[in-house]
Amino acid sequence: MNVKIIWANFLNNIKTELSSLSFEAWFKDTELYEYKDGVCKVIVPMSICKKHLSTNYYDMIVDNLNNVVNDNVSVEFYTKEEIEELNNTEENNTINNYNNYNENNNSTEVVDNSFNYVHHSNLNPKYTFENFIVGNTNKFAQRAAVQIAEAPGQLYNPLFIYGNSGLGKTHLMHAIGNYIVNNSHLRVLYVSSDEFVSDFVGINKKDDNGMNFNKIDYFKNKYRNVDVLIVDDIQFFQSASKSQDEFFKIFEVLHRNNKQIVISSDRSPQDLKQLEDRLKTRFCWGLTVNIYPPDFDLRVAILKKKIIGEAINIDIPDDVIEYIASNIGNNVRILEGAINRLLAYSAFSGAAEINLDLAVEALKDDINKGYSEKNSINKIQRIVAEYFQITVEDMKSKKRSANLTVPRQIAMYLCRVLTDESFPKIGIDFGGKDHSTVMHSVEKVEKEIKENKELANTIEKLKKEIE
Repeated sequence: MNVKIIWANFLNNIKTELSSLSFEAWFKDTELYEYKDGVCKVIVPMSICKKHLSTNYYDMIVDNLNNVVNDNVSVEFYTKEEIEELNNTEENNTINNYNNYNENNNSTEVVDNSFNYVHHSNLNPKYTFENFIVGNTNKFAQRAAVQIAEAPGQLYNPLFIYGNSGLGKTHLMHAIGNYIVNNSHLRVLYVSSDEFVSDFVGINKKDDNGMNFNKIDYFKNKYRNVDVLIVDDIQFFQSASKSQDEFFKIFEVLHRNNKQIVISSDRSPQDLKQLEDRLKTRFCWGLTVNIYPPDFDLRVAILKKKIIGEAINIDIPDDVIEYIASNIGNNVRILEGAINRLLAYSAFSGAAEINLDLAVEALKDDINKGYSEKNSINKIQRIVAEYFQITVEDMKSKKRSANLTVPRQIAMYLCRVLTDESFPKIGIDFGGKDHSTVMHSVEKVEKEIKENKELANTIEKLKKEIE
């Protein structure tokens, strides 16, 4: 059984035995990395989770997993970093066997279909174009994805999607795959980079006769006999040099045969410093698109879609939704989690209704921690607006009165010097301003700082508060 399916069934079961807060805190961000020989290797987000889950939930986890897989299992907990270290150790033992096999089977073409490989797409059917919320910050990426889905292998190959975690990259990749599967007979494979490395490392494991040729054939069949290969989080290849070499070979075969390749990363190809230059070059052959963090309007739309999609029958007023959209940050998963926390808080407190005061109380810890706001454009806008006693919405508006223009220019300048965001991205988050407007503002403030001590002092105060 596929590890994703096992873990999805497990989470659905265990969710009914836990409070929403416990589930969100300890289980939501876990994943099953491997289920083999009765051992389940589970990835947790932080080291602290390993001890807490082992101490407080181990028996519950084992009992539920036994029911899902109909087996007696044991569970081991790892952080993602520990899994990567484990893979790197095993990977170094893999390449010699693989190269020896290739020397005796010297072919870079698609391998023989006669090998007994059952194709699984690994796609999540719930991620479609229909339920992907489109706004100014992701419109280009969404349109590119639709074009690829309608004509795989014919337009942009590869399609490279990058952006921070929680902005919808994975959703778009699954949507591409699901559209192709539902509208053609093409073979689609979605994998994470971790799964690819794990499969490659698995080649080294021998059968009872001390051979591993069947595993090599299986690996080649899985990755080369597809029409569309979708690889998520390619940045994790950076610590796996041998896997990079093998992926390069697969890329060459698929690209030469006009098979569509879709890749995602948390940064652009040029910023993947430890990735081989030949891979970075090929990732730029097709189309590279960036998904930016959602602006205010898109955050509101995402929250409303979450409420409708979950069939939440409690009225959540617009001012509460706007409060969450303004204060919780840009990560879509965190925005959706804020709704879950608010509902849980409402249920536990016995509140008759959800209103703004309740939302402020329920989410105060998230906001005080800066959740995803640290040194972000949103945080800078808020602090500058408070300093000059204006609203963030006025700062993002098209109004040009002096009491708004100066704070707006200062905020744009601070966004440029305190974050890694580009001029176009800053412009988008300031109400869709052109990048040239941002450049002009930054240059103007830089010049005035040298001549105006009062302005220089003001900016230093703002920097300290932001940092």
